[in-house]
Amino acid sequence: MSAGPAGSGSAPHRFAHYFVICGLDNETGLEPDALAALYQWLEADRQGREPEAVAAGENFDQSPLKRTFKSKVLAHYPQNIECNPFDQDAVNMLCMPKGLSFRTQRDSLAPRFHSFLITREDGSRTYGFVHTFYEEVTSAQIRSAMQTLHQMHQAEQHTSPHTCPSASSSSSSSSSSSMDSLASSSDEAESPSSQAGGRRGCGCSGSGYDAERDTLYVSKSICIITPMPFMHACRRFLTQLQKAVVSQQPPPLPLESYVYNVLYEVPLPPPGRSLKFHGVYEPILCQRPGPSELPLADFPLGDAFQLLGVENLVQLFTCVLLEMQVLLYSQDYQRLMVVAEGITTLLFPFQWQHVYVPILPASLLHFLDAPVPYLMGLQSKEGTDRSKLELPQEANLCFVDIDNHCIELPEDFPQFPNKTEFIQELTEVLLHYGLSPAGGVAPPPPTTTQTCVTGTGLKSTALKELVDDGRNGNLPGEALDVLELLQGNPTLERLQALAKRTGVKVARLEALVAGQKALGEDSTGGRTGAEEEELRNAKINVQLREVFAARFATMFADYEAFVIQNSPDLESWLTNREQMHNFDKASFLSDQPEPFLPFLSRFIETQMFATFIDNKIMSQWEEKEPLLRVFDGRIEKARLYNVRAPSLRSSVYQKCTFLKESAQAIEQRLMKIDHTAIHPHLLDMKIGQGKYQQGFFPKLQADVLASGPTNNNRWSNRTGPAQRRREWPRQQPDHLGLDNDLKEKYMQEARSLGKNLRQPKLSDLSPAVIAQTNWKFVEGLLKECRMKTKRMLVEKMGREAVEMGHGEANITGLEENTLIASLCDLLERIWSHGLQVKQGKSALWSHLMHYQAREELTEQQAESPVSTGQDRRKSESSIGLPALRVSVVQDMRHIQNMGEIKTDVGRARAWIRLSLEKKVLSQHLKQLLSNQALTKKLYKRYAFLRCEEEKEQFLFHLLSLNTVDYFCFTSVFTTIMIPYRAVIIPIKKLSNAMTTSNPWVCVSGELGDSGIMQIPKNVLEMTFDCQNLGKLTTVQLGHDNAGLLAKWLVDCVMVRNEITGHTYKFPCGRWLGKGVDDGSLERILIGELVVPCSDEEVVRGSKTPPPQRSPSQLRRISITSITGRGNKPTTDQIQDAISEAINNILKHFHKPEKERGSLTVLLCGEGGLVGAVEQFFYHGFRTARLFQKNIFVWDFIERSVVYMESADQMGDLQETPEPFGLTCDSLCRYANAINNTSRNIGKDGKFQLLICLGARDRLLSNWLPLLVDCPIITRMYEDSALLRDRVAVNSLIGILQSLHDFPITLETSLTKGVDL
Repeated sequence: MSAGPAGSGSAPHRFAHYFVICGLDNETGLEPDALAALYQWLEADRQGREPEAVAAGENFDQSPLKRTFKSKVLAHYPQNIECNPFDQDAVNMLCMPKGLSFRTQRDSLAPRFHSFLITREDGSRTYGFVHTFYEEVTSAQIRSAMQTLHQMHQAEQHTSPHTCPSASSSSSSSSSSSMDSLASSSDEAESPSSQAGGRRGCGCSGSGYDAERDTLYVSKSICIITPMPFMHACRRFLTQLQKAVVSQQPPPLPLESYVYNVLYEVPLPPPGRSLKFHGVYEPILCQRPGPSELPLADFPLGDAFQLLGVENLVQLFTCVLLEMQVLLYSQDYQRLMVVAEGITTLLFPFQWQHVYVPILPASLLHFLDAPVPYLMGLQSKEGTDRSKLELPQEANLCFVDIDNHCIELPEDFPQFPNKTEFIQELTEVLLHYGLSPAGGVAPPPPTTTQTCVTGTGLKSTALKELVDDGRNGNLPGEALDVLELLQGNPTLERLQALAKRTGVKVARLEALVAGQKALGEDSTGGRTGAEEEELRNAKINVQLREVFAARFATMFADYEAFVIQNSPDLESWLTNREQMHNFDKASFLSDQPEPFLPFLSRFIETQMFATFIDNKIMSQWEEKEPLLRVFDGRIEKARLYNVRAPSLRSSVYQKCTFLKESAQAIEQRLMKIDHTAIHPHLLDMKIGQGKYQQGFFPKLQADVLASGPTNNNRWSNRTGPAQRRREWPRQQPDHLGLDNDLKEKYMQEARSLGKNLRQPKLSDLSPAVIAQTNWKFVEGLLKECRMKTKRMLVEKMGREAVEMGHGEANITGLEENTLIASLCDLLERIWSHGLQVKQGKSALWSHLMHYQAREELTEQQAESPVSTGQDRRKSESSIGLPALRVSVVQDMRHIQNMGEIKTDVGRARAWIRLSLEKKVLSQHLKQLLSNQALTKKLYKRYAFLRCEEEKEQFLFHLLSLNTVDYFCFTSVFTTIMIPYRAVIIPIKKLSNAMTTSNPWVCVSGELGDSGIMQIPKNVLEMTFDCQNLGKLTTVQLGHDNAGLLAKWLVDCVMVRNEITGHTYKFPCGRWLGKGVDDGSLERILIGELVVPCSDEEVVRGSKTPPPQRSPSQLRRISITSITGRGNKPTTDQIQDAISEAINNILKHFHKPEKERGSLTVLLCGEGGLVGAVEQFFYHGFRTARLFQKNIFVWDFIERSVVYMESADQMGDLQETPEPFGLTCDSLCRYANAINNTSRNIGKDGKFQLLICLGARDRLLSNWLPLLVDCPIITRMYEDSALLRDRVAVNSLIGILQSLHDFPITLETSLTKGVDL
């Protein structure tokens, strides 16, 4: 049924859409709440019985006064509105979230107020404001039904062994379903006296119900549903309405007149204006922000800060920004609503994009199982212990206990930027209004008007209204004339004074003058207490919100510069939205101060940020989304005031500058009312209608309330249809006008999973609906997994392509870490979906522990055969590295041995990171889920992990991550002890495998070194534990030259990290020993990561390393050129190699500092700078002489230094220019220091060290001319040598000078023992 043409047509422009009454339907009588049946269904499902077979039995364990019964919508007016259809189930459920509750005269019967909201499919919201009070039950039928239930309850109590529970009626054991423990925490009537003494609390006797003795009361609710959150105004209207019913005096007009007035005759105030309308006793004010102000938020933010304290509220705000799961917990529905709405309004200019249910009706508890980000409120039971509350998942949950003023944060939680200064600024605002920033204070109850309105009170209110009405053109002509006459006429004033003296009453005049006087006094602030409080609340609200908005305006001042807009039109953008990057994250982050990065890198990955950027891009084709318009306006304004170079991001805290003006704007609106609505008036009702009995809210006359006035009243014809069309979307900041199918489809699919599940359907609670909801979750999780793995691959591959010289990198280590953290979070959500029994905070770790217990049991039963097989495999490959056993349990044990990780969530994350680094994540999870009996035991039928096809696809998406290399375990857990295994592989053909001397080894990595470790004699393999070395870079290998067989020809050293399985090969291919090769007793070997294709290949690869992987033959000159063989590179190849080496070093310094990796490899490794320069020096070098020992480039350096020193003493260098002399000194000093070192590093080692030190101290390019001009060169180099080619030398000098801009630091393993 429609609300009639006028009623429905003007609905979008009305203050209120519906008036609703909920309560006990005397005709249908007492029905147990749907909850009882739902719990039984869930319990049966958990125990594996057929839930359908469960009969919905009665529950007599609880006193009937403690139980909840079904409430009904008794009436609602109008019947329906086109733009906001009436949802009976949802409204009933949210008006009375726990159903009806009964009380007796012994209980507290104080009325309560709460609000709720309903989020529609398109994201727009409708607000409800509910006043709940208690009415005496008059129906004899209901009273006797209660009496019967009470007797049955007592009988049940006597038959069962009874211990009187003072708090919870069913304390949940750890084996109980998570839903049961939630049930017990939310299904009692909130009676303050129920805790007063155990005897009364349990309902054994004393608190029972006796129809003869006791008066029975039942809850009833009246509710207003509005399109905008005018909380204060609705609260005052409903309070006055209920007072009119309980007051001794009947109200001035029938109640229908007031309800009709608020539904059909009170308009929404236009943006930037204020409005006054009339309640039963007093006028009510409301105001709406202008187009450039922060959107309307009427819930008292000050209360939220009082309840939680500034510190907690900022932490909660951070959780919401990072789209974690947030559960609010309080006994009071209104507190849940105040905190939820408070937090979401602070998000400006962003909007919460996921499930948002500030009051979760008890019948929707299964929704806490949702594996998506949510913001929900759960009503707690008085005296319930938080530890008893078992939640389906807590790995990523922020739990907010509002009544106890505390908050539990998820692990791994970044701090909000400038948090300390931010809290300080908020504290100043709170203290300014006399509020405590520490929290833990229950806000005072709202100032309400007195129940009894005295005659004089009424009269003065009426006069003030008369004057107001005059000002707003709302007075009938005659009264207006009198007022105007009076205001400007001294004669009339004298006349009035005379009348007063003689006692003659000129009533009309008197009233008007009194009004004028009162108004004069009022202008100094003669508002009522409630109005004062409202103004104060509005000012606190807007100032606190301005501080938050200013933080975002500072943080994202330059966000537009990073928005990527590359679509010609809206349609092509919508079509390709999924594949496109729309924000340059890496550049944005590189611009930010270091301390902000942990927070910002995670925040820019959220759905709310993505939607904000989408709206920005779409604003080039259509009208700007309202929040975006206001935010962009703020940024513009800030730019005008504060001209700072956008490139200079600073972490200096900038305070909000809008505080005063925003409070003034509100004060001005409330001081000077812009519009006054029509007064309530008598309606066209039959005689006898509209009467009611004191204390009982009447059933109103439906015929007069069904539709609005048919004639166009004043406010509705003020705005034409076009204006109205523009207005409606503006009231709904969340709602983007969707004009075509494509956009509709796009909104639902591309933007997000949680988005089409903004709010669960609040109606049908059948198991089928629960299953349907969960199916949506399963699909959403699979889609999220696909998107996340794809994103990780694209980013990572993009980066690897850059390292190979293609394109430009757009991922930073920080971003990689963020992506991995969000993958860990996704896996936690998948593992906690449909969980039967909650154990510990991490569902994944709990599953792994179950699996480990079963595996270890089977291992014990089949002990012997497994172990011998393992040993045999080890002995076969003793010369290489033994195969590393990879298993789920083995990796778990590694994590369990890490004392640094204290929590299950931390262990699960470490295990995921380790598996990802080892490239076995998909394999491990497949192994874990292959135990189907275990999965069935742990998960309900609808769980993601029991949907076979989706599970397969999920594992396949994870498998794709094996194509890229992650070091996400090694790089995060930098302080743990790691077991390493090292194997030294000699070249057997040319030398003894063993040596009589005492060998030693020292392994270095990016995070440190192992220190020198002696290798036991005749052992080629050793294991050692040391603190995480990071990626391995060098191995120093040496011996003490003792014994007869002191020479040792080593092919390579293999080192493996026994936890991650990463194997590094350090090629050597040279002798260690005096009088052989270059006489070196120790070598510094440079590592490279071995990429195994399978376990066997690791073994095979380590036994005989393929020769082409050793450093280039020319470099290791001694073996090949003794016999004169070996392919010598051409001059072009040598010059290319030098350019390539320098290029790699330059690229290294252009990466963000944290991700540069090892410079040692670029200097000394394969294709490094030292090797390339060495080739340059060896070109045309006269090495082997007949019957003489080999000579090396270092010999040339030594002789040149000796020549320079002697020339200096003879004074030949006296005439040389000053810098030249200094350079000469430096070369001699460095060469001598290297020669005098205690280390036996051999001649090639010394040359390597000289090049490294020269590059570090920017001297290399200065030394080259000295060596070229030294006469020694003619004896040791052929004429064709590169070193004697001036052009080649000058080009080398030029290239080397390009390194001068960068700080080269050398590993200690290279410079040890050299004092420079």
